Amino acid sequence: MQTDTRPDVSHYTYRVSWSADDADYVATCVEFPSLSWLAGSQVEALQGLEQLLADVVADMAATGEQVPEPFADRSYSGKFNLRVGENLHRELAIHAAEDGLSLNQYVVRKLTAAG
Repeated sequence: MQTDTRPDVSHYTYRVSWSADDADYVATCVEFPSLSWLAGSQVEALQGLEQLLADVVADMAATGEQVPEPFADRSYSGKFNLRVGENLHRELAIHAAEDGLSLNQYVVRKLTAAG
């Protein structure tokens, strides 16, 4: 009995959508933006990309290349620094004050609404 020795690529971030240009479903992976797979169904597109990705990851590991860590497995602190121009900073502070929020709360609310 043979076992599959390909790497587990199930934690990567996938998207499958219809491509009007190709008249097929296209599967993509956020961590590997240069790879995609076209197929006649969403399931086939995802399965094809997962197989391709497993081969690519195995090849990268075999040649000593750094394999991207899946976003799902990364740790995040919840903090990031953002530099904005002085005028935008002032405008955001004014809007936050008008809404009775701290600047941080205001920006988080705006980012959440935009996402």
